[in-house]
Amino acid sequence: MGLLSLLRSLKREEREARILVLGLDNAGKTTILRALSEEDISQITPTQGFNIKSLVHEGFKLNVWDIGGQSTIRPYWRNYFEHTDGLVYVIDSADRNRLAEAGQELQSLLEEEKLAATPTLVFANKQDLLSALPADEISNELNLHLIRDRPWCIMASSAKTGEGLQEGMEWLVQTIQK
Repeated sequence: MGLLSLLRSLKREEREARILVLGLDNAGKTTILRALSEEDISQITPTQGFNIKSLVHEGFKLNVWDIGGQSTIRPYWRNYFEHTDGLVYVIDSADRNRLAEAGQELQSLLEEEKLAATPTLVFANKQDLLSALPADEISNELNLHLIRDRPWCIMASSAKTGEGLQEGMEWLVQTIQK
């Protein structure tokens, strides 16, 4: 079941949602976006700016913004916060050396006034790798249980295999609709 199938189930007329996809470089943001769009994921290059995918189905428009995660680009993330309905934060579950950095960036995002109360989905990506930390361990490391000002969810995922992507986006869209 692809993202279009999820959109088919949405019944609101003329509804539009803006989803912001952020995370450190090489976390898998673009691969996730392409997988959700049912596009080829065999050759992905680092995002130097941003990618946008818009899907329209039965009057529901989902605008997904994938912003590059290199340290030189991160200060510009705030230029994209306006009117964000949902935040997807992608973590490379196999990159233990950068988990603290990923957590710091997520914490900074959660403190942003323009993202206040924005439903947040954390993809614990690259679960197909043997060295990947489980989602619950990442959640504990990042103290996600302390988030009280918004709905949030962490989802074990693999952009390569598709694991968890549909379920995570389903949670996010349903939460935005409430």
